[in-house]
Amino acid sequence: MASTTLARYLDVKGQRIGLDPEGYLVNLDTWSPDVAHALADEDGIALTDEHWEVIEVLRNFHARFAMAPAMRPLVKAVGQSLGEDKGRSIHLMRLFPGSPAKVAARLAGLPKPTNCL
Repeated sequence: MASTTLARYLDVKGQRIGLDPEGYLVNLDTWSPDVAHALADEDGIALTDEHWEVIEVLRNFHARFAMAPAMRPLVKAVGQSLGEDKGRSIHLMRLFPGSPAKVAARLAGLPKPTNCL
């Protein structure tokens, strides 16, 4: 499943992973936890269990709806799956600084969420 045009490669354990100009996977099937770690390293994020919980919610959301959620649906999905305390935008901003929906989707190996600039 292709995202968009290839801009560069990310080398992960001897495998070349194609990325688009915004750093999203060109081929979503190339995602793995090692790829997530490599992408997170580029962003200066050390993945913790809390990050992995959100990544799992995102990957399940994508499997169900064939899209990555924008911020509001992300907050709702995380809240429903992980509880009200974790389903707050402030919590997600702490884990995925900048634009949580975009950063988390990229680390989860998903396309850029629609309605995210």
